[in-house]
Amino acid sequence: MTDTIFGKIIAGEIPAELIYEDEHCIAINDIAPQAPVHVLVIPRQGIARLVDAGPGDQALLGHLLLAAGKVAEQLGVQDAFRLIINNGEGAGQTVFHLHLHIIAGREFAEGHMAG
Repeated sequence: MTDTIFGKIIAGEIPAELIYEDEHCIAINDIAPQAPVHVLVIPRQGIARLVDAGPGDQALLGHLLLAAGKVAEQLGVQDAFRLIINNGEGAGQTVFHLHLHIIAGREFAEGHMAG
């Protein structure tokens, strides 16, 4: 799945500064950050949306959560960050290659996402 910007970054067709990298995923800064820390964790395997993942992707999905924790710790925000997955255009997904947003470095308002 190299037809998305993330696929092209993973394939080395578009340069990007990698914050984190392992055999299953990479992490890069978001180009339009919503907070002082806004990093994307992107699996190397192309899955368009979370709902497109199947039972065979379970280990990868768990790995992405563990990688997000490592990245948050590496960036010094492990005590307070949000982890977001947008699924579909109506939810704000603009690149259809599954990715996790790590957002931190500011206070978050309480509300419907609190819990």
